[in-house]
Amino acid sequence: MSMKKDNLKSQYRVNEQIRAREVRIVGDDIESTVLPLRDALHIAEQKGVDLVEISPNAEPPVCRLIDYSKFIYQQKKRQKEMKAKQVKIDVKEIRFGPQTDDHDYNFKLKHAMGFLADGDKVKAYVFFRGRSILFKEQGEVLLLRFAQDLEEYGKVESMPVLEGKRMIMFIAPKKVTPKKPVVEGPLVDDEDFEDEEERPVVEEPVRKKPQQKAPKEYTGPKVEGENWDD
Repeated sequence: MSMKKDNLKSQYRVNEQIRAREVRIVGDDIESTVLPLRDALHIAEQKGVDLVEISPNAEPPVCRLIDYSKFIYQQKKRQKEMKAKQVKIDVKEIRFGPQTDDHDYNFKLKHAMGFLADGDKVKAYVFFRGRSILFKEQGEVLLLRFAQDLEEYGKVESMPVLEGKRMIMFIAPKKVTPKKPVVEGPLVDDEDFEDEEERPVVEEPVRKKPQQKAPKEYTGPKVEGENWDD
């Protein structure tokens, strides 16, 4: 017997475990009625079911006439259904530097729009290297601008907070989100690479030139006086 099953059973009193003098009985094909506990137990015995206390804090407590094993099964089934309805939300990280330029900013903004449109949460943060921590106010302004530009897609769950070398902000997706934007290329930042050789190169698609058709040879009748060998 699992601990989970024990916890579920311990939530409800049944039959002689019920302590109230009077109870309100409910059940299938039963009119809701307040009765002394002895009479309620007698009715349950006549019907071949159990008396299960489902609302102990009510005045008087509410008890259901039902087979106890069936009642526990229904409760476990309901818990599984509620757990299945819970939506798992992934957290996507987007990193900025305090000196992020407009090109990289807009590039990552499109990615954030896509993440929020998919129902994911966005963790945006500014990473400060060395003495760049002096620009923490600039990093906060960047994150607040980021949140404002994503206002249509998500809402700020927590304002920018400095944790060590990172200033972090969380943005949660809205229930109704616009169409996911199209993002091209890798998600990179100018400050993520110290050497230019490390930066990935995004190649432009090669466009083929239209082929020119060769002129057709004239095969019609020759006109007298014209030189056709030139």
